[in-house]
Amino acid sequence: MGQPKKLSFNVQLVLLLLLFAPQALSLLLSPNSPSSLYREYIGAQFKGVRFSDVPIHPGVEFHFILSFAIDYDSSPSPTNGKFDVYWDTDNLTPAQVASIKSGNSKVKVAVSLGGATVADSTVYFAPSDPDSWVSNAVSSLTAIIKQYHLDGIDIDYESFRADPATFAECIGRLISTLKSRGIISFASIAPYADDAVQSHYLALWSRYGHLIDYVNFQFYAYDAETTVSQFIGYFNEQSRNYRDGKVLVSFISDGSGGLSPADGFFTACGRLKSEGKLHGIFAWCADDSKAEGFKYEKQSQALLAISH
Repeated sequence: MGQPKKLSFNVQLVLLLLLFAPQALSLLLSPNSPSSLYREYIGAQFKGVRFSDVPIHPGVEFHFILSFAIDYDSSPSPTNGKFDVYWDTDNLTPAQVASIKSGNSKVKVAVSLGGATVADSTVYFAPSDPDSWVSNAVSSLTAIIKQYHLDGIDIDYESFRADPATFAECIGRLISTLKSRGIISFASIAPYADDAVQSHYLALWSRYGHLIDYVNFQFYAYDAETTVSQFIGYFNEQSRNYRDGKVLVSFISDGSGGLSPADGFFTACGRLKSEGKLHGIFAWCADDSKAEGFKYEKQSQALLAISH
């Protein structure tokens, strides 16, 4: 018998690609892939903070989240999906949104819907009728998003006068419609560990999770005595709850809740990053961080920018 013929280089290359490409592709597409996403809520406290005040690391993708648009009137009382702007419009204008985005291609700006309170009154998700709420919300938010040159929405309702199924239907249809019309390119939700809150957001996730890009889980709503190991446990628990979602870790600027940056937050982030589980970091909020010189924003982004 003669010597076996050597495979050509091209054939060898194809075989290697067939052997390793699926694994490589799965790593690239996995929800556990590392991320350099940093997000910051801004404008709710009316402390004069501007986009340009906040440091932006060139190695991260940065999302500002304007806080808040609320479907309340000036009373304040619910208006069945007719949203209006309730953030610091003196310092966070459409022109300033356009400016911060034009100066950095990695910056996007979203708007958060709802929030906890307005003028010391609780903000409730309280649709009079799901169909009319969705219609009004799509119309009013489309106008705001276009006026302010926004890219996405964040859902931050925390009190409810509707059952979980109604919340899921209304918010799911809102996100679906805005995405299908090209009005927004991403959507996030901002739940926290409370039974009533979780029941609503998990109902939304079970039906429309495929349309939700990020879970801004409010880990700062946990006890202020949270340890690093407890934080990791909470993260793993919420990752199971929001299965296949990008659950972001978070801190509150004043250190009043959860695992604070001064007490081990970045240790926990480093551990999650080493395990390929750190999908991003967000903070509440730029208004409060301004007085501290945004030191934790800088530290967060530096950590995210380190490549694996």
